[in-house]
Amino acid sequence: MHIIDRRLNPGGKSLPNRQRFLRRAKALVQRAVRDTAVDRDVKDLNRGGEVAIPTDGIREPTFRRSGTGGIRNYVLPGNKKFIEGDTIERPEGGAGAGGSEGGTDGGGEDEFRFMLSREEFLKLFLDDLDLPNLAKRRLATTEVHGIRRAGFTSTGSPANLALTRTLRNSLARRIAMHRPGRDELARLEAEIAALEEARGSQDELIRLRDELAHLLRRSRQVPYIDPVDLRFRRFEPYPRPITQAAMFCLMDVSGSMTEHMKDLAKRFFMLLHIFLKHRYQHVEIIFIRHTHEAKEVDEQTFFYSPETGGTLVSSALLEMQRVVEARYPPENWNIYAAQASDGDNSPQDGSTSAALLREVILPVCQYFAYLEVGSEHSESSLGFVAHKTTLWRTYEAVMDTSGTMAMRKVNHRREIYPVFRDLFKRRGAGAEAKVP
Repeated sequence: MHIIDRRLNPGGKSLPNRQRFLRRAKALVQRAVRDTAVDRDVKDLNRGGEVAIPTDGIREPTFRRSGTGGIRNYVLPGNKKFIEGDTIERPEGGAGAGGSEGGTDGGGEDEFRFMLSREEFLKLFLDDLDLPNLAKRRLATTEVHGIRRAGFTSTGSPANLALTRTLRNSLARRIAMHRPGRDELARLEAEIAALEEARGSQDELIRLRDELAHLLRRSRQVPYIDPVDLRFRRFEPYPRPITQAAMFCLMDVSGSMTEHMKDLAKRFFMLLHIFLKHRYQHVEIIFIRHTHEAKEVDEQTFFYSPETGGTLVSSALLEMQRVVEARYPPENWNIYAAQASDGDNSPQDGSTSAALLREVILPVCQYFAYLEVGSEHSESSLGFVAHKTTLWRTYEAVMDTSGTMAMRKVNHRREIYPVFRDLFKRRGAGAEAKVP
């Protein structure tokens, strides 16, 4: 069955042009996508939407004649001023006519606005981000994760037809069965024509005609392509090593965390959740909230529960240790942790938290990211602190130089995405992201 689309403008017909435009204007669109994310609600961060980019950034290059030099011939209809051979003076005020100037009131062209689908938005929003040190793999035993080439078969879909292998089989069969070729038939026809023109021996002419008829019958009996020649590429599923990751999200929800601080922390973890679900298939996210005590919760409770209380950071680290020992053996899992807090901690808990982080958490972690959220009115350089909190000093003393741990601080919504991108940017120039 053949389907021919004869509609004048079918849906999706401009998709290649749309993708080509996004590639050409990728930098501008990415900047616009990241700017729109600052003002979105937490629940709307992973949706598509309208973005606007400057029109100057989407102009296509064009060829035009130079306004200077050269000899040109013009046809000027209705000319009453000049005759052939007259020299025409160049107009004042520029290299030629045809340009346009902006209005005196400061007006100009509108921005170019267009809609992005959810997949396009996320692809641009999360470009060049990766989980660092994603290396530990295991062999899947119950799931099939890949398809690979497995030779050829005599039956299959026309889309998988192996043309070269089919023609090779056809050629071998034709040679083996002595199918006459075109050159041989053309030679006999030429000999018969020459003999008829020269009025040669009738016996020889009859012999050549019989031979030609025999070869024609044989060529019809031995087809050029036979169903037995067909070969199709064969694919088979196979288990392959998969990369497993477990991300622990530790959020401080104690009484010292203001609504502004909680909003910053939730935005960070929502970005992390979107990033992991969009980029990786085999990743488990464990949500842990803590006050003076910590417990593992579901996604809804993690983001929207109003629970509050005192502050004891070691409770979150102990809960993470318990979950790792129960469900995620470090030899099989890539373990990551991201913690958000305002930096407040009980003075008696500092040494306990430092010991847990140094001796228990960091040895099993591929990467540990600590985000400190501050007051909206605080002044600090992006990602770093001027005044060091209790927890910041505790973690700073533990942090090594291997790159396993990273610490940043944010005070405003606009800082969330740049800091998140800095924490999870792809390591290594030119490294390609691989989705396990």
